Amino acid sequence: MYSWDRDHRQQHAPMGTNHSERLTVLLPVWNEATVIEKKLANLAAQNLPMHLLVVDSASTDTTLELVDGWISRHPNAFASFEVLQMEQRRGKTAAVIKGLNHHSQQPEGLICMTDADALLERGVLRRMMQWFADPMIGAVGALPRRQGARAEERLHREAWEAMRIAESMVDSTPFLEGSCMMWRTSALAVDDLFDQANADDAQIATSVRRQGWRAIVDPQARFVDVAPEAASEQRRQKIRRAQGLQRLLLRERRRAGQRSQGVFGRIFRRQVHFHIAAPLALTVAVSSAVLRWGFIGLYGWPATLTLANSMHLGLAGLEAACIVLWWRSRQGKSSGPLSLVGQWLASMELLGRALITTARGRSLHMWEQHQDVRQRMSDVEV
Repeated sequence: MYSWDRDHRQQHAPMGTNHSERLTVLLPVWNEATVIEKKLANLAAQNLPMHLLVVDSASTDTTLELVDGWISRHPNAFASFEVLQMEQRRGKTAAVIKGLNHHSQQPEGLICMTDADALLERGVLRRMMQWFADPMIGAVGALPRRQGARAEERLHREAWEAMRIAESMVDSTPFLEGSCMMWRTSALAVDDLFDQANADDAQIATSVRRQGWRAIVDPQARFVDVAPEAASEQRRQKIRRAQGLQRLLLRERRRAGQRSQGVFGRIFRRQVHFHIAAPLALTVAVSSAVLRWGFIGLYGWPATLTLANSMHLGLAGLEAACIVLWWRSRQGKSSGPLSLVGQWLASMELLGRALITTARGRSLHMWEQHQDVRQRMSDVEV
């Protein structure tokens, strides 16, 4: 990552300065009455002639009434406006597919997908459009300025953002943020999207790259969102996201990870290691430690001044240190220069739990919203 960043940072900038194309904003919603009016105002403040396509996943609150009311009060906010309604809720990816299939009569132009609970900073969409002056760019993603995140969440985000930026500089990243991402209509194969899984943003980025385009993040394009207050809710959010990424990596590992994909193939194989192989290896290590302590419980501690005694003392010290670092990270506490180790252990726990959830046959592509996030969005300013 350091090498890629050092060698390519100067070249990682939009090629265009006044590039413009037809822009369609895809806004999937489900029970967003708390935030929808603020979201519409935020999009209108981008000051672009956009075509807004709202896809409603069978909301049971007043979301659509509020949308209609806001549009009637601001008839000139968007170049055009359309609402698609689903008969039943089937998850965000299914809503995105429905919107894209409806939009398929427009073979050219750009699509921006954004979430109702994310507010775009001013000028973000115009800046993202400038990347498409480069004919090789197929998708561009923004990065979050997350409010209310715990210490270990910020460390986690910083590490992964650095990785996504480095991957973007040298080739492409398979992971973009669905809260704000943009792609060429012609660059995405909609049939690549799997509606029974989440991580629709990563599915889109990977599909775009497999079609021969680049998928990148722009470190200067930012949106604001809010982290859940409770640690348990943050973990639930990350487990859901982890499962979607893991399922994508498993589905695409043979096609996207093959050596013919060049540097991107290496990137994809690395992500398979980070998200699947590493948590499985750590699970084996933890199981081995438990088994070792079981043998000690049965047969007693090895005699002093023996190799076995020294080995067990060393392993016991390592295990104690890992447990302390993991627990402190889990509680949102800093461990100084070792905080990254604690954060890695905590993230491996969540990835392992996501793998177990998948192995049990449970899909998290339809989830309950974090209501405190939407309540606190009313206080956010961008």
